[in-house]
Amino acid sequence: MTCREASDFLLEFTSGELDAVVCAEFDGHLERCPNCLQFVVQYRATIAAGRAAFSDPDADAATQLPPDVVRAILASIAKGKDG
Repeated sequence: MTCREASDFLLEFTSGELDAVVCAEFDGHLERCPNCLQFVVQYRATIAAGRAAFSDPDADAATQLPPDVVRAILASIAKGKDG
């Protein structure tokens, strides 16, 4: 499985709806590809933060995100302002 193919199955993988055979291939890809693994970790964190925000609109979403995700978001915003 390639990175592009893995991205096509991301939603089904994270929701637990992926066919068992394809899921095994996806897991194998994640074992070999640290970039895709990190993407899945961040994707899940984003989903969790979104759910938390909707379940408790007064919650501070920044305290619920892993610090590395917050830093990546802030770096992306800063980069966009620079160029």
